Amino acid sequence: MAMIMRLFTAFGPPKVEKKNDAIHFGILGAAQIAPLALITPALSHPEVIVQAVAARDYSRALTFAKKHNIPDVRTSYDEILEDPKIDAVFIPLPNSLHYEWAVRAIRAGKHVLLEKPSTSNAIEAQILFNLPELSQSNPPVLLEAFHNRFHPAVQKFRTFITPAEVVHVHTDSMIPWLILDKDNIAFNYRLAGGSMMMLGTYNFSIIRMIFDDDPVECLTCEPGIFGDGIHDQCDTNFKATFRFPNGGIAEASTTMRGSILWKPSEARVTHKEVLMDDQSLPGTQEKLRTRVVTLHGFIHAFIWHRIDVKDTFSIRNKRDRILVNTWTEFKSHKAYSYKEAGDKFENLPGEDWWMSYRYQLEEFVNRVKGRSTQYWVGGQDSWVQMKMIDMAYEKSGLGLRPTSDFR
Repeated sequence: MAMIMRLFTAFGPPKVEKKNDAIHFGILGAAQIAPLALITPALSHPEVIVQAVAARDYSRALTFAKKHNIPDVRTSYDEILEDPKIDAVFIPLPNSLHYEWAVRAIRAGKHVLLEKPSTSNAIEAQILFNLPELSQSNPPVLLEAFHNRFHPAVQKFRTFITPAEVVHVHTDSMIPWLILDKDNIAFNYRLAGGSMMMLGTYNFSIIRMIFDDDPVECLTCEPGIFGDGIHDQCDTNFKATFRFPNGGIAEASTTMRGSILWKPSEARVTHKEVLMDDQSLPGTQEKLRTRVVTLHGFIHAFIWHRIDVKDTFSIRNKRDRILVNTWTEFKSHKAYSYKEAGDKFENLPGEDWWMSYRYQLEEFVNRVKGRSTQYWVGGQDSWVQMKMIDMAYEKSGLGLRPTSDFR
């Protein structure tokens, strides 16, 4: 019952009175993700107003605005960028258009909340996140919308991990096959589609977060394709392995043609065996621990998640290394709010019904307002993220997603 009430409130949050200095957003494209990623979270934020929307089809924008109570409908994306009353834009366009319209928005002086992946490849990302406008005093805010990384569950998950001791990471994610047909933009190469771009990027992102580092190389990448002569450059699924500077290996597996029975995303982290300080032991013995930490539901933790921590301990003689005793301790955790995430986070805002998108919006507004942020995805992070995706595509043989001619 608690879960039902939490989700009911998440998708129908209480409306709050808006402040006079609220940030006015424009949305570029009447995309399906917009209600989840911005419109619904904005209802409970006193400093956010979704003011306008534009789409390639004006009638579609009108219908979208009426459905979601958006006051203004513009005839073009440029009209939103030219409006001095619009402070920020949300860009949920097809992947191939992210780079161009993010650049245009930054040059127009707008703050940008940019759907992931930030660009089609690292070439575009390098240009976007190094725009001179972003280096000036009081620059526009640009954030790649990795909403899941802002959720308290992911932050609590990180507290159980020691990056230097990680030897192996397994991640998997899936979408049931009936949700996306062949004609979906997710499988359109010219629009920078593919499972690594659409869903696998979440796997890559949390792997990098776990290691707190960037991969040295992509060891393997096995893509699956429709093989119909039309979608042959777009992966419907993939399995990839990466090597990290500490020697650790990471596996990423994603399918957008999964079974009807949905399985939550999973990130499983195995640490190397380490010595533990235990003053109760005689000087001839030592204590060791191997830790495995698993986050079930790392993409949409606000719906459901569980953090499992499995510690295997052993006592052995120092001289001959013979095991004297071994046992396992197992604990599960959750953190739908920062109050549940531990003492380090207890004073941070949030409710158990806040979506990961709502936590993300909180930090975006803080950054725009010049306030401190607890967590952020910086431009360097987003650029390296695209480099990791490029590594995998190059290894797969499918090649990089097309680079835009826009400059």
